[in-house]
Amino acid sequence: MKISRRELIRMSAGTGLAALAGGWNVLAASSAPFILTTIPSTGQQVPSVGIGTVDFRGDTASPEVESLGRILDLFYSLGGRLIDTSPNYGNSEEVLGFLLGRLKLRDMVFMATKVDREDQLQGIERMEGSFQRLGGEIDLMQVHNLRGTDAELETMMAWKEQGRLRYIGVTTHRTSQHMELEQVMVKYPLDFIQVNYSVADRDAAKRILPLAQEKGMAALINRPFGDGNLFSVVRGVELPPWAAEFDAKSWAQVFLKYIISHPAATIPIPGMTKPHHVQDNMGAMTGRLPDALQRKEIEQFMDTIL
Repeated sequence: MKISRRELIRMSAGTGLAALAGGWNVLAASSAPFILTTIPSTGQQVPSVGIGTVDFRGDTASPEVESLGRILDLFYSLGGRLIDTSPNYGNSEEVLGFLLGRLKLRDMVFMATKVDREDQLQGIERMEGSFQRLGGEIDLMQVHNLRGTDAELETMMAWKEQGRLRYIGVTTHRTSQHMELEQVMVKYPLDFIQVNYSVADRDAAKRILPLAQEKGMAALINRPFGDGNLFSVVRGVELPPWAAEFDAKSWAQVFLKYIISHPAATIPIPGMTKPHHVQDNMGAMTGRLPDALQRKEIEQFMDTIL
């Protein structure tokens, strides 16, 4: 279910956006009609564009990491909340824990990270390390690329029962793993999956995303720009007039709105390390979304230039 902030306020009949959106008062104070996505397993509302942090790494005293702090601050100020990371991304967790703590935003974001160990005890050690490095609660723990799925989900389900984790899930960025992902989705009561999907890579729309919708699982979407290749394809191509029909002002917003508008609870998590990319991408959370016919029009147009 996709719902704008304006519609949420109208339907809440005075109950307050903060209560419905997880207590994020900054969103309630904003004048922008942010598009929110509902997490099916709980009904919690989260802003519909997150951020991937594979490039958030480096010496915390360096100018490069200082600039990443400005990116996080801008992401937050424009309505972003969901941050996806992994202990596999260099020292990304350490950098995020440091920057979010300094910005006093650590308790204000939805934090997702991963575990990638075959051995259950090693997985526990890995996850405990994530709690320490990130310096706060972890909203979503995911099995990274389906590595050690059975062992790690056993721990994660127990920790969820104990209240240490709110959500659990699994991830892949490889189409070759989609069949295995589907099997895991049938076997386990997941809250989230994470999968590769874009207008140029629609394999997940055949079985994975419909199954997620059927099972009540939200879907984080990695590689929403086809690993960046989509921008090479549209370089020099004028934005078609139909983009204005769903308030897309750039190709990035077309690509992101295409994902957000999928009937499953889809949340793209593009990587962002430049301010103008943050501003552009977060613009996809406002205005209208393409309907089914407009989504088909986007696909048909892209098929002519891919």
